[in-house]
Amino acid sequence: MAVASRKIVVSRKTPPSLRNERPLWDEGLVVCGMDEVGRGAWAGPLSVGAAVLPQDKRVYRVRDSKMLTEKERERLFDRIAEWCITWSVGHASHEECDELGMSAAQKLAARRCLDGLNVPVDKVLLDGNWDFVGDGRTIKLIKGDARCLSIAAASILAKVTRDRMMRAEAPHYPGYDFERNKGYPCPWHKTALRGMGPTAIHRRTWVFMNHLPWGVHEPEEEVPAPDPTLF
Repeated sequence: MAVASRKIVVSRKTPPSLRNERPLWDEGLVVCGMDEVGRGAWAGPLSVGAAVLPQDKRVYRVRDSKMLTEKERERLFDRIAEWCITWSVGHASHEECDELGMSAAQKLAARRCLDGLNVPVDKVLLDGNWDFVGDGRTIKLIKGDARCLSIAAASILAKVTRDRMMRAEAPHYPGYDFERNKGYPCPWHKTALRGMGPTAIHRRTWVFMNHLPWGVHEPEEEVPAPDPTLF
């Protein structure tokens, strides 16, 4: 008889734990949590964060970044950064997202993120069911950003870092509201695209571009000039 899988229920009231880290620490392994942000954005980089936590200290009120307000994430950022043994955020630019495709760009950002850590990592605790690290040291956790403290910390570090990058870009592209939407689709962002077209930091190969008047289309076949000798 088939057994139904247990649904994982998470909420802001339930803090992420060290349940996944502790058995690995007991084996003497260096563990990091990892999470990505920006995959669904229309502009700006795709970012991947990693956090290596100490075994003997805690920072409270850490949650999955999506469960926190922007002000809460900003307040926690410095505390988490100081708390970590080491942490890093790696990026794939909007050009790389276009040139490589999103899956390859996410793998690139993950490699850069791991290269930015100043300790070798034995195990990577990864949010979700897709292994975008891909070197045999990954443990995938469904809703890991809400259940696993290392991943939750990484999610905040990645989110705040990318948000700050997009806020810094906003004055260069007035009208797109990047300081609020961070490059994600929303009514204001869509209206700005229809009215002004894509900026230099938009991902131009995405399908949404083809629904705009200046979308990315295949070039039309050039029509040769008529031969004047035929007239």
